Amino acid sequence: MFLNLMLPKTASLLCAICWACLMLAPSSANTSVTPKPVTTKTETLASSGGVAEARLIEIYRLIGRSDTRPALRLAEILVRDYPHFALAQLVYADLLSARIRPPNNVGKVPAPQRQANAAALADLRAESAARLKALKERPPAGFVPAEFVQLSGANKHAIAVDASRSRLYLFENQPSGMKLVDDYYISVGKLGVEKQTEGDQRTPLGVYFITSQLDPKSLTKFYGSGALPINYPNMLDLRRGKTGSGIWLHGTPPDQFSRPPLASDGCVVMANPDLERVIKTVAIRSTPVVIASQITWVALSQTRKSSGPFESRLAAWRKAKSSGNLAELNSFYATGLSINGKTMAGLLPELTRELAKNRGRELELKDLSLLHWQDKEETMVVTFGEVAAGQRTGTTKRQYWQHRSGQWTIFYEGVI
Repeated sequence: MFLNLMLPKTASLLCAICWACLMLAPSSANTSVTPKPVTTKTETLASSGGVAEARLIEIYRLIGRSDTRPALRLAEILVRDYPHFALAQLVYADLLSARIRPPNNVGKVPAPQRQANAAALADLRAESAARLKALKERPPAGFVPAEFVQLSGANKHAIAVDASRSRLYLFENQPSGMKLVDDYYISVGKLGVEKQTEGDQRTPLGVYFITSQLDPKSLTKFYGSGALPINYPNMLDLRRGKTGSGIWLHGTPPDQFSRPPLASDGCVVMANPDLERVIKTVAIRSTPVVIASQITWVALSQTRKSSGPFESRLAAWRKAKSSGNLAELNSFYATGLSINGKTMAGLLPELTRELAKNRGRELELKDLSLLHWQDKEETMVVTFGEVAAGQRTGTTKRQYWQHRSGQWTIFYEGVI
């Protein structure tokens, strides 16, 4: 779904700037197809992000048609409802100024104020561009992030963050597959992404899970409506020597509706109304959060297209464990493996007893979830319930597999 606004020759330079944001080359969208622009109705926008943002984009749409009077009226109502929405206040001020003379930039203010607030104006212009760019580069209907290879019924929702678009996408796992149900403007680290060390002011990249929910009463006002911590550093991060902690999805202070695209110390920051919607929707511990520099969108039917070799390897691991053949099973684990903090050598007695107990019983992998991560290496994060045939319950495990030298091996396995 793309915005398709008509920009008349009489439109102000403010409109021209908005139009330039919308006309960013569609080839920058990382998808396997390039959908054609279609006209978007106002009511559709409300399902494409936060309500306040949808109202702001409608104001932009009216400006683009030179309908400045209704745009001004809607802007006045928007800033009344969200007085701390600084970008909306700026657009409102521009519309008021345009009644006297056309502005020559977003945020046409007197020179002394412009000089004193240059950084704040630059931040608001960056926020405006990010919101418009993300709403123009909508993922095609029926497409999902390539990382979502397979989600089990236990994963009711999933989250994907595209740092390049300052956007968080919320998916619902429906019987027919993953469906994008909402998306929101977000801020990431002051110095961008790919966190490496404690205090580097970068947001981590990878596959994570929401670990808990923090009550806003237990936090300072800085975090707004609450926080959803994620499990950074995950096992791949630790294997690579990354440090730091306390990476959350959280809100904004009461006097700040949203923050610039690059503004946090590493967390993913959302407007409070948007965060509240997410908090009410997602489940703790079972909701995956993929954070990527730029999301690659693929058709839902294509998510498992290239996972066949891995799934065959996983099936072979299950068969080896079912057979109780310790030597064969050991071949699936990488050197330096950690299972609940123990090396393979330290686990041999325990593993031998487990294999003897289950020998002859086929192991089932229930509620299987496969999340793929590709950067300089290829990783698969696998979650499943391990249940022996004839038993009703088992243990929920998570494995991290890595593809090296043409083979998939496990470098971490743990019980959730």
